[in-house]
Amino acid sequence: MAGKAVGNILRLPREIVITVGLISGSQFVNHMYLVLLPPILTILVGEFEVSLALLGIALGVQALTNTAFQLPFGYLADHYDRTIALGLSSFLGAIGVLIVAVSPSFRWLVVGQAIIGIGVAGHHPAHYPLLTDATPESIRGRAFSVYNFGGMLGFAAPPIIITAIITLPGLTWRHAIGALGFVGVAYAVIITAVFSRTLGRDITEPNVTDTGRSGEFLDRIRTELRTLVAGSEILVLALLALIASTANWALSSYTVVFLTEIYEIPLEQANLTLTGLFLTGSVGVLAGGSLTDRFSPTPVMFVSFIGLTVLVSVIATSAAPAIVAIGLLLVIGAVRSLEGPARDILTERLSADGTVGKSFAVVTIGLMLGGTIAPPMFGYLIDQFGVQEAFFVIAAVAAIATAVTVTMALRIDAISELTPIPRD
Repeated sequence: MAGKAVGNILRLPREIVITVGLISGSQFVNHMYLVLLPPILTILVGEFEVSLALLGIALGVQALTNTAFQLPFGYLADHYDRTIALGLSSFLGAIGVLIVAVSPSFRWLVVGQAIIGIGVAGHHPAHYPLLTDATPESIRGRAFSVYNFGGMLGFAAPPIIITAIITLPGLTWRHAIGALGFVGVAYAVIITAVFSRTLGRDITEPNVTDTGRSGEFLDRIRTELRTLVAGSEILVLALLALIASTANWALSSYTVVFLTEIYEIPLEQANLTLTGLFLTGSVGVLAGGSLTDRFSPTPVMFVSFIGLTVLVSVIATSAAPAIVAIGLLLVIGAVRSLEGPARDILTERLSADGTVGKSFAVVTIGLMLGGTIAPPMFGYLIDQFGVQEAFFVIAAVAAIATAVTVTMALRIDAISELTPIPRD
């Protein structure tokens, strides 16, 4: 599946290959930043002498600043230059990672997380317009799936890299996080330089030619808000993204805690399971892209959410043996990732002319609000009631996402109006 999707992209014109390849690599780096702490939460509890709920707040702060800067970066990408938006966000994210690596206290850890969030905020508003303008509609679902494949590999990398580094004599989690930060700096230099030199203005130029500089600032804000409210389908999609993201981030943040506490699995093996969950997710996004190209987006999303609901419910009972629970988590990784390319295609098709960057920014706000809410909320639930009970709540949130998907499909008449684009 992965080889076929990547092969299809590699046979395309050079500019498309460069754009899809480097943006997928950027998504890899970007997603590494989002899961720096879950593999070491139990270590940080002891080092900084804080509760799991407080560490959940640190995770949520990153998502909060990410959310707050989505629209500013979306405006920059839509009205000025996408390469500038991407380069600026890439450097800021890497700086935040390095601050986390050297943080002398919990407060500095939170500062680093906040800066990471600001940096990560610029990626989706720049990535999606670049991908949309660089690829023909007939292969866009597969391009999005390759892009999301890179993101899922990025999620998978930190648990195994951090585990490998901290097991070496004399090295700690700080060395591991620092190494990832330096990788981020190097990639920020590469992608900014290559895009500045090789991509044409038809790909990097703004969607909106009139920047509105002559208008008053408040008038421009009111115009932007009216545009967003008019796109009610995008707001519904953002709500769905928020609900789904809450379930997914809770699962990603506390899978290691669940396995170590309920099944008493060693930390190294639990982190390998988390990596496996993301790796199977990378296969899921490729399958999701192909299914979305063949069918319409909403059925793919429905299958993804109903599968997540059922499987997490089974795991939450802890009735299955440890090896079966690990296997189910790997299946969940693939099932929950089917909806990513479908959601991306739905966002692009529902966007009005000149609002692709802002539309993806709005949907990403939903995603990141889920990332803001889930870690502290579920950290508190675990502290107060237990990790098993928290996983039942994750299943309930996934069930709500399923219901919203059905409602949305009826609202936009997805079967008749959002049919797949015929392939050449």
